[in-house]
Amino acid sequence: MAENKIAESRLRATVRALRHRNFRLFFSGQLVSLIGTWMQNVALSWLVYRLTGSSVLLGSVNFASQIPVFLLSPVGGVVADRHSRHRVVIATQTASMLLAFALAGLTLFKVITVWEIFVLSALLGVVNAFDIPARQSFIVEMTSREDMINAIALNSSAFNGARIVGPAVAGILVAAVGEGWCFFANAVSYIAVIAGLLMMKVAPFQRRHSETSALRHVIEGFRWVAHTAPIRVLLLLVGLVSLCGMPFSVLMPIFADRILHAGARGLGLLMGIFGAGALAGALILASRQTVRGLGRWIALSSGVFSVMVIAFAYSRSLWLSAALLIPIGFSVMIQMGSTNTLIQSMTPDHLRGRVLAAYSMMLMGMAPIGALIAGVLAEHIGAPATVAAGGLACGIGAAAFAVHLPGIRQEARELILAQSATIPPEAT
Repeated sequence: MAENKIAESRLRATVRALRHRNFRLFFSGQLVSLIGTWMQNVALSWLVYRLTGSSVLLGSVNFASQIPVFLLSPVGGVVADRHSRHRVVIATQTASMLLAFALAGLTLFKVITVWEIFVLSALLGVVNAFDIPARQSFIVEMTSREDMINAIALNSSAFNGARIVGPAVAGILVAAVGEGWCFFANAVSYIAVIAGLLMMKVAPFQRRHSETSALRHVIEGFRWVAHTAPIRVLLLLVGLVSLCGMPFSVLMPIFADRILHAGARGLGLLMGIFGAGALAGALILASRQTVRGLGRWIALSSGVFSVMVIAFAYSRSLWLSAALLIPIGFSVMIQMGSTNTLIQSMTPDHLRGRVLAAYSMMLMGMAPIGALIAGVLAEHIGAPATVAAGGLACGIGAAAFAVHLPGIRQEARELILAQSATIPPEAT
């Protein structure tokens, strides 16, 4: 009986952010929509690979879809800080749905070309540049400061739970009926998250009157990040991992087909296993009550990620590669989720959108540059050597972060305490 009560108490603690109605609506809608998103991601990679067989074009499409995040996220951050984040997210999710329907229609009618994929991917990147800062900063408004860590972790668990289901379903659907139906399913899945957003009860947006121009707002955000050592160091490590480490996922179709000889279903399996590891990491984060010790977690998880990625690069067994993707997914989730949590805990609310825009630039903005470089390198030195070199660079970055960690701890504590004193217990 006592053990059951302990287990029940731990479960309640793990999902405590769901007691907020708005977050429940958001979480349930996101869970459905993200399954569709992962189906589209896998199907799109396979479609580009099937049409071209080129690792360069695989990297180029990824570049086109994410470089707008790097270029436009500062503008998206200003929009998130100046306007209703709720309305911004409704607009971006609707735009994403329309783009998914367009991709589905072109593919199902068999008129899709690589250049149309480039255009639609770039447009989706523009949408994401506004969506990510608004959606990430909106999490605080849907919950409370006490539940913010849990809400961020649960949001990550939805993302990675969908990463298990979506790729597996996509692998089956692509092999059975083609990529177009994956894109159509993704478009339909947006209805769930848009419905959840429309059902929310959100306090009227209080516009902040300011004579400062949008450009000065952007500069203010970058200046704060540049002069705040803990934020700066965290973002540099995220940028390095995104640039050098994460391109292994862009080259996954090559590993699945040419190296592991597993085809589209193997690609779905590998992406799903990666998601399972990441989901485990998200659930571990969700069970945490405080941010204490997250810096050490980031250093350790970054080191584990680099070692496992190098091992994955040289695996020639499908099942060994799948097994290695579990700690890879787990460690990258711990690093990215812990970083997001620490940044949000240290950032004043009036700067939240702009600081999270900088986080988006490092997390998603550096990834396309890395994908493009990885695609070109893979043509010349092979995908395994390219991925191994990226893993080595991440290991060097993890060691540098560990060296700097003791020097930034005190400032990080002061920032977290300052936000605890200035943000009311209930944000909604």
